[in-house]
Amino acid sequence: MARDQRRLVAIVSADVAGYSRLMGRDDSAVLAALKAHRRELIDPKIAEYAGRIVKTIGDGLLLEFPSVVDAVRCAIEVQRGMADRNAGVPGDQRIEFRVGINIGDIIIDDDDIHGDGVNVAARLQASAEPGGLCISAVVRDQLQEELRNEFADMGEQLFKNIDRPIRAYRRALAGTFAGATPPLQRRITPSIAVLPFVNRSHDEEDEYFSDGLADELLNVLAKIRGLQVAARSSAFTFKGKGATVAEVGRTLNVATVLEGSVRKAGNRMRISVQLVNVTDGYHLWSESYDRTLEDIFAVQDDIAQSVVRELRSRLLSEADDAGAAAEATTQVAAAMKGRATDAEAHRLYLQARHFLARNNREDQAKAIEYLKQALDRDPKFALAWAELSLAYSNEAALGWASVVTGYGRAREAAARALALEPELAEAHAQMALIQRNYDWDWRGAEASFGRALELAPGNAVVLRQVGRLAASLGRLDEAIGLYRRAIEQDPLSAAAYASLGLALDEADRLAEAEQAYRKALELAPQRTLVHAGLGLNLLAQGRGDEALDEAQREPELWRRLWALTIIHHASGRGGEADAALDELIAKHAEDAAFQIAIVYATRGEMDFAFEWLERAYLQRDTGLSQMKPSQLLRPLHADPRWNALLRKMGLAD
Repeated sequence: MARDQRRLVAIVSADVAGYSRLMGRDDSAVLAALKAHRRELIDPKIAEYAGRIVKTIGDGLLLEFPSVVDAVRCAIEVQRGMADRNAGVPGDQRIEFRVGINIGDIIIDDDDIHGDGVNVAARLQASAEPGGLCISAVVRDQLQEELRNEFADMGEQLFKNIDRPIRAYRRALAGTFAGATPPLQRRITPSIAVLPFVNRSHDEEDEYFSDGLADELLNVLAKIRGLQVAARSSAFTFKGKGATVAEVGRTLNVATVLEGSVRKAGNRMRISVQLVNVTDGYHLWSESYDRTLEDIFAVQDDIAQSVVRELRSRLLSEADDAGAAAEATTQVAAAMKGRATDAEAHRLYLQARHFLARNNREDQAKAIEYLKQALDRDPKFALAWAELSLAYSNEAALGWASVVTGYGRAREAAARALALEPELAEAHAQMALIQRNYDWDWRGAEASFGRALELAPGNAVVLRQVGRLAASLGRLDEAIGLYRRAIEQDPLSAAAYASLGLALDEADRLAEAEQAYRKALELAPQRTLVHAGLGLNLLAQGRGDEALDEAQREPELWRRLWALTIIHHASGRGGEADAALDELIAKHAEDAAFQIAIVYATRGEMDFAFEWLERAYLQRDTGLSQMKPSQLLRPLHADPRWNALLRKMGLAD
């Protein structure tokens, strides 16, 4: 009897997302478009990377590649090409592929292939977003670091008719930003969203307290290894919306939701919490606490420990015994490091965070005052020192205080926090920001950010900051991967999408960048800096009228003037360009020197561009951290002064 032919290959499974819906709209047009995509993009790319089309099944393709790296690169290039082709096409009319890749020992049957590896590839494909790519762990392990870092960990997945868990990773590409991410298969990694607690007090001003308790619990759980916690900016989006637990779980891609309420009257409080399973709405655990404010720390410990134990026992089938209780107690105690010992200091800290989140000059000043009051009562309150460092950094970065003064105060506060609590993730993250934005100490910032992520692996904000550092050093593929990981944890964050848009712009992936910017504005229409970024993106795509309209919507004056100056000049409106530049210099020479240098670079006025870059250097302008990847500064690259400045900044290769 002849033995079956076998070989080890990379298996690619792909299909068109929403194919039946598309065919229902206009089947002839869809078939014609698919043929064109195959002829002009997909089939040539498969041939370029030495792949073989095993078979086509309606809208689907089954492919094999001798090299797993080539399979992944081919899939990425096809998805990018499809993103470009979909640019300007309404979302409900786009042809977007979902792709799954696995490595397997296949059985060859004439021209067909079979085997468990093929089945896994098909299941991975079904878990990919439209325009996205999902791979198995064995595929990811074969990739080089720059490519591997672009894939976000989905945890272990249980797939239909596959008898073992498969660890999966996904890479969201263009086309995924128009709507919510589809639900994944059932997770094995415990995942949770902590919703803002409902304020049931008679005084509406006590809302800072109920929000603050939920926020603190979220931050504590994000430090527990093995838990996936939705970020605050996404979880708190549901405040006051009346969303069901199922809707929250589906949107944030979590298995459980922690919700609760707080009633505060004088020194008394009643806190009610419940942990709910997203799938069936079943309460895994609930508890009510009638205590005084002085008992708040014991209540927080009890809630966090109970949540950790319930998630692990219910979702992982781990024993809930004395050993599990001791482990949860130890982990929560480590995550709680740096908190207050004085209840009133804790209350002042929650008020400060409430104002700090509003991110305007007046409320930033209020936050600083509350933090100072908290530290007067409890000078060893390390978390408050870290938060004070953040407030001072914000003032410096946004021009509300001088750069030297603001970052000087921020460094002193961060150092106090670290002296009190050397393993405080928030303090390491703050020190990293200062090292990156003010010191231009890239190695130091990388080490501090790395330590922050070790201590709080679920912190999406730190992931974004690490992404910005990678971009500053010219590692754009790594930066894009980090931003996508941040979005995995914080899918409703306008800031994450705005950061992704900038990195994609810097990588010349203009169509993908446009979609990221538009998603940021969909989530936060008045967010500063994004309209200007989108305007310049549209200009680079040759869409000048749209670019002008978008830039004029930018709410931040200096950013609006900066974008308008560049767009007017590129469109031949010299008078308008000069007027905008004159106003920019008159009003913002002290806090926008880097942007003024960019304007002169785009105008080809090299001497003025370098003059303003040197001025930015003397001012310690934080924008200089973006100089290396900036596509708008490329006209300066051939000038010897460019490399000299890179060396002075510590950014030379």
